[in-house]
Amino acid sequence: MRPAARIAILLAVVIALAITLTSCTPGDAAQSPGYVSGDGTVTVLESGGEPLALAGTSFAGEPVDVAELRGQVVLINTWYAACPPCRAEAPDLVELDARDDVQVVGVNGRDDAPTADAFDRTFGVEYPTIDDSDGSATAALQGVVAMNAVPTTLVLDTEGRLYARIIGRADPSTLRTLIADAGGAAE
Repeated sequence: MRPAARIAILLAVVIALAITLTSCTPGDAAQSPGYVSGDGTVTVLESGGEPLALAGTSFAGEPVDVAELRGQVVLINTWYAACPPCRAEAPDLVELDARDDVQVVGVNGRDDAPTADAFDRTFGVEYPTIDDSDGSATAALQGVVAMNAVPTTLVLDTEGRLYARIIGRADPSTLRTLIADAGGAAE
């Protein structure tokens, strides 16, 4: 192989590697290493099917079971404290959780209890978050729908069936529309 061809191949490999590494982290990788977020893509799923089974223990040590929340629209939100879009959407989720027809349930597999509690205090979060340090909640969700990024928000209809998925930060107006479409009150 000629030297020019070798240099061209080496250069292509270096460029491909650089693009791959920079696409998996935010602008400030030191702030949140390994962070991958979605772009807010919404997927509305076919209605019907079985209710989603998800249960665990909250960081407060209380049992959490989405089966007990039937009759409300449930938003299941995967998050962790150092995730920038998770922090950005937290006030919107707190506002939606205050509604009578909506219940938010967090799932966090990265933080310890003091970190999750500090996040809750900072944003006024009162809804439960499943401590998913063993990965069982994420595994249960992954068996039903692809969990490609954090945050991901799943919308369950009033019968507990998966209605929609948002990959990345959930836009508040989009969430309100999905809640109404899944059986919640229109606002």
